[in-house]
Amino acid sequence: MIYLLCLILFCVGLYCIITKRNLIKIIIGIGIVEYAINLFFILIAYRIRGRAPILAQDQVIENMVDPLPQAIVLTAIVIGLAVTALLVAIAIRIYEKYGTFDIEKIKRLKG
Repeated sequence: MIYLLCLILFCVGLYCIITKRNLIKIIIGIGIVEYAINLFFILIAYRIRGRAPILAQDQVIENMVDPLPQAIVLTAIVIGLAVTALLVAIAIRIYEKYGTFDIEKIKRLKG
C-alpha cells in the first residue's frame, strides 16, 4: 500500500514536469520526483522491528536494517540539492534575459 502512495507521488511530479509551462513549476516537479525516488529507496530498506547494523563481538542480529540504501539516499539528497540550485540559477538567468518563465514565450523569442 505504501509503495502505491510513493508511485502516486512520483506521478504527481511527473505530471508537473510534462504538463506545466512555467519553469519554476517544472523545477518543483523535478524536486517532487526526487523525493519520491528517495522515499522508495528508504521503503525498500525498511524492516519491521529492524535493528541498527551495529554489531558487538559474538553478537548475531537476525533482523538487521540494510544501511546501504540510507547511504545512497543521503548522497542523492546532496546531488538533488545541487541540481535544484543549478536549475534555479539557470531559470533566473533565463528570466533576466527574456523577462518570462513561460516556455512557450521563450521558444518564440530570438536572441
